[in-house]
Amino acid sequence: MMGPRAVRVVVLVLVGLLVLGALGAAISTLASDDGGGGAGRSDGPARANPPTPPPAGATDAPEPALAPYYSQQLSWGVCREQYECATLTVPLDYDRPAGETIDLALLRVPAGDPDGRVGSLVVNPGGPGAPGTDYAASGQFGDRLAEGFDIVGFDPRGTGQSAPVDCLSDDDLEAYLAADPSPDDQDEIEATAADVTAMTRGCSELSGELAAHVSTVEAARDMDVLRAALGEPELLYLGASYGTFLGATYAELFPDRAGRLVLDGAVDPTLSALEQSLAQAGGFETALRSYVTDCVDGGDCFLGRSLDEGLARIASFLRTVDEEPLPAGGDRELTEGLAFTGIITPLYVRDYWTLLDRGLESAFDGDGSVLALLADAYASRGPDGSFLNNSVEAIVPINCLDDPATTPVDRVLDQLPAFEKAAPTLAPQFVWSQVGCLGFEPRTAEPPPTIRAEGAAPIVVVGTTRDPATPYEWSVALAEQLESGVLVSRDGDGHTGYGSDNACVDDAVEDFLVDDTVPEDGLSC
Repeated sequence: MMGPRAVRVVVLVLVGLLVLGALGAAISTLASDDGGGGAGRSDGPARANPPTPPPAGATDAPEPALAPYYSQQLSWGVCREQYECATLTVPLDYDRPAGETIDLALLRVPAGDPDGRVGSLVVNPGGPGAPGTDYAASGQFGDRLAEGFDIVGFDPRGTGQSAPVDCLSDDDLEAYLAADPSPDDQDEIEATAADVTAMTRGCSELSGELAAHVSTVEAARDMDVLRAALGEPELLYLGASYGTFLGATYAELFPDRAGRLVLDGAVDPTLSALEQSLAQAGGFETALRSYVTDCVDGGDCFLGRSLDEGLARIASFLRTVDEEPLPAGGDRELTEGLAFTGIITPLYVRDYWTLLDRGLESAFDGDGSVLALLADAYASRGPDGSFLNNSVEAIVPINCLDDPATTPVDRVLDQLPAFEKAAPTLAPQFVWSQVGCLGFEPRTAEPPPTIRAEGAAPIVVVGTTRDPATPYEWSVALAEQLESGVLVSRDGDGHTGYGSDNACVDDAVEDFLVDDTVPEDGLSC
């Protein structure tokens, strides 16, 4: 077993952290030899497009007390040498608009073709907790979007550079991420409960009132203030993963302001936290099976001669590293927690499966450094041990405000048979996701609404058949729940569909956003 440490981790971070752009950007240095997929562009020096007066009504506030926020002027300046940055001021508490305020970080990549500019496209990579500014700067958008839109990313409240929440010190956070995701006895179970409580209560202790005001509803209200500040009469939006929940919440709150919205890799907002965990466990198991099958079919597979042999070897490896962590460079060890994260991280993108080959082969030879680096990429941990953003902390108060339900510690293993059915290989780790909000005390005054978005323009929902993090059935469900939902399906592996080397999906998304051409509902790609 692992030695004493300040904190131990459960799988909540892995279950909830549905990142797209942040993961791709962080892992790209490891994949430099392997050719990642997805559309991109080469950005030149930032240049401001001439400001134009906002259309009539674009800055109208939903209530008079919010008028100063809706009428604010953004002051853009050059940042990161080639982009434009600004801050947007919003109320900490929308029920007290005259009270404390917070500033949200914005980053804009100006449209490559100013004469053909369509408008501002707000983008969100998911998380919850992933910085939208990094996503906007990542270049993960096709040429038609990059030429026709100002790509605008924002760090949602509590994340990135937007009044970031703080829950643990870097040292404690590193220990939290490395700790045991599958406690085996009562002592380990009690330690897990104590560590989760240290994280959840740490958010309130270190972040104060902010920890109670980072809900998805509040972030969606911030997006409407952003829309007005950008001078757009309607929100144009591309959201991935958790960003689909944020976008769908916006459409429910502001259906008359919802313009062309694309929700890629959808979250089903009707599911409980337990139901989401079960579905995600099954999604990652499916992805792992696809990975092992690909290895076996290629011949001379280091995992074994069959799917069952390969899955059994991975499960055995996780049990072994739980008992005996591997050296991972310097004074670090590859624990079960880091090994588990290092395994699921490359499952997000099929092009990164070769990295998982390298990680597992090295680990089987006694070197845990590659899997540790993959886990670091997921957590945005830098080489010096510092964290590049607060994504693995921000997810806790955001998720727990949206759905505070948690399973009592002594009842978690009652659900093990259901998890074993959904994910025979990964059930011991995923089952403990149920206690992620243990000890979290703040409650939001405005929980997520039932989502229908009645009266909204068509909303395109993209689902991928073997998506590990947001199972395909979630996209089907969200498209059905939205009154104007339009489903586009990608048959493939990996998380989300746009920018995944599928011209059918890319064309459907870009035709919709650029030309307002609504794809056929049920389009299969």
